[in-house]
Amino acid sequence: MKDNMAQLQQSRHTRRRTTCWFALYSTALFILFFYLPPTHACSAPIEKNTQPNIVFILVDDMGYGDPRPFNAGSKIEMPNIERLAADGMIFTDAHASGPLCHVSRYGLLTGCYPFRSSPIAWNKGPTIKPDQETIASFLTNAGYRTAMVGKWHLGFDENGFENPLLGGPVDRGFQNFFGIRASTDIPPYFYIRNNRAVQPPTETILANSSDGWSPIQGAFWRAGGIAPNLKLKDVLPRFTNEAVKVIDDHGAGTRKKPLMLYLAYPAPHTPWLPSEQFAGKSSVGMYGDFVMMVDAMIGRVLSALDRNSLTDDTLVFFSSDNGPVWYESDRERFGHSSVGELRGMKADAWEGGHRMPFIARWPTTIEPGTSSDRTISFCDLLATFADLVGKELPKNAGPDSFSFLPLLYGEDKEIRPSLAVEAGKNHMSFRAGDWKLITGKGSGGFSQRGQSIRYAGPVGQLYNLAEDIGEQNNLYDKHPEIVQRLTVMLENVKETGHTRP
Repeated sequence: MKDNMAQLQQSRHTRRRTTCWFALYSTALFILFFYLPPTHACSAPIEKNTQPNIVFILVDDMGYGDPRPFNAGSKIEMPNIERLAADGMIFTDAHASGPLCHVSRYGLLTGCYPFRSSPIAWNKGPTIKPDQETIASFLTNAGYRTAMVGKWHLGFDENGFENPLLGGPVDRGFQNFFGIRASTDIPPYFYIRNNRAVQPPTETILANSSDGWSPIQGAFWRAGGIAPNLKLKDVLPRFTNEAVKVIDDHGAGTRKKPLMLYLAYPAPHTPWLPSEQFAGKSSVGMYGDFVMMVDAMIGRVLSALDRNSLTDDTLVFFSSDNGPVWYESDRERFGHSSVGELRGMKADAWEGGHRMPFIARWPTTIEPGTSSDRTISFCDLLATFADLVGKELPKNAGPDSFSFLPLLYGEDKEIRPSLAVEAGKNHMSFRAGDWKLITGKGSGGFSQRGQSIRYAGPVGQLYNLAEDIGEQNNLYDKHPEIVQRLTVMLENVKETGHTRP
């Protein structure tokens, strides 16, 4: 096969058009989406409100195949996420900026590939620089009221928990913050209001784990300090209460400024702690129960928008920060693939590590029941918001951010020239069109946690995702010219320090 740059570009131009899909409930299952010919592709009514409210809901460690709009075979009931998808647009080729919690959030907030600031040592201080533009600082300067609720995981300057915690959300653009430092299995555990501990972690909690699961699944948490007013099982509903209050306060106010709420749930990341209402309700064990609880919390947030008559004028995004902790043995035991037809899991260079369920709903603008297979990244949010409010990004802001606003308006166009994602073991995943290069053997992530790599054959991996979404047929040795082309492109992305012109 002849390979040149034109062929790589051609593979992008022959992708499927943005398509309509109709979500039909039958015994609680979504029927698979069907595709219309390009001449009948859906086009959304373009009202182009440049100041909608924005609510970005980010869940934690939920797989691409957990929500049924992305995997009709999912065994987990999520009616609220399904409703969100039916009322909006799903993105089937959306990617976290990294396959782990902290790097994913870094790219989402800054529009910068995390490997440009590697290593991102969130437990050693703030990872976002004081002068670095974020989606929060940009929208605040554009006239938005900005608030964050949930998991930060990007570091603070910590000088005793009785002192201000600097370098966090309120020092990086958010006007208000209520949340926690990191995950609910990483101590010390305590709530933070703006830049102060609500109560310091003066008590101690012992480590915990669950029988029948791996050491990092189930009701797993580490031993350490904990605040007297924090119970791990209450964190998810507490964050929901805080998010609903932000929405209610906005609904009751003058609404002179639009609202941007970033709700970063620390679930269904471990510990899996479903409340009594959801315990045992899923056929997918503790994980499925907890995912159902997460969906119910999202339903409460959507209901708050409805109750305050904010739904029509609010652009809602839903996604997950990285792939799930769900092994092949779990799939076999429960008959449920948390990554759908993809391969891999959390931290992996394979698609299951970073290809995420991604939904956008904006009733006045986005045609309901639509789908896009254009490649987008969490890094693209900053440029998208700049495009939305009609303001240019500062010169050095969002170096890897591309606006996908045209997709929300119903256009079908290529958004980004390439996609780079760094996984574990220094593996880089690099996309150009349908071709994907991985610069090492194996997954680089949790799929091989605690295992040495014993793969024979090529030193790297090459897949054509249009023909092999499950990444089973390694073409690395068969197409050295494509490997060389992608390698050169990747090195250029690294060396130039930006991909956005």
